[in-house]
Amino acid sequence: MQKHNSIIPYISLLMATVIWSSSFVALKLAFQGFHPMVVIFGRMAVGSLAFLILAAMFKSVPLTQKNFFSDIKLILIMVICEPCLYFIFEARALELTTASQVGMICAIMPLLVSVVAFFVLKEELTEKILAGLTISVFGACWLSFSGEVAANAPNPPLGNLFEFIAMVCAAGYTICLKKLTQRGYSPFFLTALQAFAGSIFYFPILFLPTTTLPTTILLIPTLSVVYLGAVVTLGAYALFNFGVSRIPAGQASAFINLIPIFSLILGIVVLNETLNMQQYVACMVIFSGVFLSQHRSKKIRVNPAESIAAESIIDK
Repeated sequence: MQKHNSIIPYISLLMATVIWSSSFVALKLAFQGFHPMVVIFGRMAVGSLAFLILAAMFKSVPLTQKNFFSDIKLILIMVICEPCLYFIFEARALELTTASQVGMICAIMPLLVSVVAFFVLKEELTEKILAGLTISVFGACWLSFSGEVAANAPNPPLGNLFEFIAMVCAAGYTICLKKLTQRGYSPFFLTALQAFAGSIFYFPILFLPTTTLPTTILLIPTLSVVYLGAVVTLGAYALFNFGVSRIPAGQASAFINLIPIFSLILGIVVLNETLNMQQYVACMVIFSGVFLSQHRSKKIRVNPAESIAAESIIDK
């Protein structure tokens, strides 16, 4: 039974990866009928409604007076990183580049998490991880600047840069999530909190002059928003948060490496996207950096005093 239970977090992370890969395609389809900020707010609102239906799952969430104020700061950092800033940059990225290229940039995220996790959570970090990150970033730059301008990708370099910034936000989110789950917070509660925080954050943006409100409701874009809110926001984040709460953050984030593969396949099949030969080579460079980072040698060890000092960084 113990062996079976140890597999569950990995299955959860794999399922989250598949669902997340489909989210890039769903966002592209939703953007065909609605302004990006309308799509993101709709996604958060649908997710919030779904969590309200399942509110009974969050009755045992620990919020004690003893650690309330320190936890509030950590929670704020988490929701600011994602969904607030993350989706702003990712929405802009998907306006400027293809879903396939966005998925490829996601491969860098585990390496960013590993670097941050070393300083904050004292998880494993080796020279190979740093070398892998350097190689992957080089491959991402090559992927971006070799991209061809198209109707669905008017500015690939800028779009991929926005996605890279989104990955930095995602790395910060993952570290905060790991800290909060270590303190006893339910992964499902933290996922619901993201949805509600996102709804509150994006609601005023709907009334900005730069946001175009919909005048007609199109079937495919509308279904895409519902899918993003109910399946991706509820399902993928809950599965990922559960996985992160059970295994090391760097190890859990390594599952993000599968997103480029699924995104590329879905982008080609559903959206008829293509990559040129240089971009395929650039993708291989990115994967080689990720592959190198996964062949880790001995851990960089620290003493307990250093660990306590590092934990205090994230709380300030």
